[in-house]
Amino acid sequence: MANDVDTVAYEVRDNIAWVRFNRPDKRNAMSPTLNRTMMQVLDELEFREDVGVLVLTGEGSAWTAGMDLKEYFRESEGEGLKGVRRSQRESYGWWRRLRWYQKPTIAMVNGWCFGGGYGPLFACDLAFAANESKFGLSEINWGILPGGGATKVAVELLPFRKAMYHAMLGEPIDGKTAADWGLVNESLPLADLEARVTEVAKKLLEKNPVALKATKDAVRRVGVMTYDDAEDYLVRAQEAANSYDPEGRKEGIRQFIDEKSYKPGLGAYDKSRS
Repeated sequence: MANDVDTVAYEVRDNIAWVRFNRPDKRNAMSPTLNRTMMQVLDELEFREDVGVLVLTGEGSAWTAGMDLKEYFRESEGEGLKGVRRSQRESYGWWRRLRWYQKPTIAMVNGWCFGGGYGPLFACDLAFAANESKFGLSEINWGILPGGGATKVAVELLPFRKAMYHAMLGEPIDGKTAADWGLVNESLPLADLEARVTEVAKKLLEKNPVALKATKDAVRRVGVMTYDDAEDYLVRAQEAANSYDPEGRKEGIRQFIDEKSYKPGLGAYDKSRS
């Protein structure tokens, strides 16, 4: 199934939702229309039974070049504070939604990823880039600081000195450097990118979906907690996951201990039998 809605396109194939920024003539810059549409698409896909993983990528030569300077900034600011706050809610809103999405998410960075694009980049659980892609915090070059959470993303994902250099110089880096610095998991030739992302998505589809959701939330939450707080949170998170999927954990243990049909260190249990 495929669908095109304004500035966002998506299709579902083999339980993977392929969502694309769809403004190739604007290097997929995020406009208020795109931000509103993306929230609608996330709503549509989040609890569909035929969707187990969501991949976010871009149409054409860019992932996203960041915020549309004309539509997001100049035109919104022309409406005064009301317009500015509305455009902020719409953009930060879908990034926040994506950070805590029900399904695992993968950023497939096929080209330019600049400025505001760091918001959805960080929101995705995993990220893979083409060697040919370009990453940059270019805001300093036109007189503002990296906003939209981009400064926080840089500090979260990069060592301090690299984050400072990246933000202050405004120089782009390629996909290989982005992987070396920690902005993405891996970088590989553009021709191989979709196949690798598909491979990872299929591995995620084999996992218990309740455990995946609990795990991705836990990784994001515990980073700002003390050890004792994190320990308590993780105990409660496992108990909550058990209440949503009381048989999944038991079936995994049964297949390992009783049947000896799989090894947890090498792969997932057969969740179709639980």
